[in-house]
Amino acid sequence: MELLIVTGMSGSGKSVAINALEDLGFYCVDNLPPQFILSFAKLSIGTKGKEDRLALVVDARSKNVFNDLYEEIRMLDENKIRYKLLFLDASDDTLLNRYKETRRKHPMMSSDITSLDVAIDKERSSFETIRSRADYILDTTFLSSANLKKEVIKLFQLEGTHSMQIKTVSFGYKYGIPNDADLVFDLRYLPNPYYVPELREKTGENDEVFNYVMETGLAQTLFDKLMDLIEYLVPLYIDEGKSQLVIAYGCTGGKHRSVSFARRTADFLTSKNCSVVTQHRDIDRI
Repeated sequence: MELLIVTGMSGSGKSVAINALEDLGFYCVDNLPPQFILSFAKLSIGTKGKEDRLALVVDARSKNVFNDLYEEIRMLDENKIRYKLLFLDASDDTLLNRYKETRRKHPMMSSDITSLDVAIDKERSSFETIRSRADYILDTTFLSSANLKKEVIKLFQLEGTHSMQIKTVSFGYKYGIPNDADLVFDLRYLPNPYYVPELREKTGENDEVFNYVMETGLAQTLFDKLMDLIEYLVPLYIDEGKSQLVIAYGCTGGKHRSVSFARRTADFLTSKNCSVVTQHRDIDRI
């Protein structure tokens, strides 16, 4: 039985994620009171494979969710029931804008908390301990609903293997560092194709740009040293039980240097039989 607990910040895209999980064959239960998690898990085990993929959404819509969820996770551990925890997140500004657009009431708002900013801050601080336990963290700040669904599908289509999934991400520093990144490498000191007129409008997915970035002596030396580091770290993360490793490369705009390094890193790790997905977060920004 595969048990997935889905939680995270209100407005971060849990409804989209659960729809994607249903498409992958998960039996999904939305807005489950956290004190029922253990019972659901035992019930699923008792069905002897009839519902072998179970996803439970637990969030701030339930009263006392933070303490109850942490306690229920502890009970799963005590009962030696295996599970994964997916946490969806987004920046405060993004969550604020999403709630303003939908005009829905934030679940943390009450007679004592009447400000949306305060409600988001309260929820984030309350989720801090649970977020630290997550096996997967998806930052949806820059993801459309369609792209979030793709990310969930890529993530859990690969479930069932014991290998850690590695995600290579390219991004632009002008848009901020990805919240879910484990390793972040700054490439802004490499020669910038943006200043080459015939390359400016292209990206690192074009071979002309890729070759321009990667064929300099500085880039080759840097790449070799980074791969030595990553090859050393990957087994340590696997031994720790980590399910996902996010390697992020940043340049100024997230179109040329970072895309090239994320692309080459993915190719390198794939050649080492690693499970790899790639996201070019800011490649389509104008």
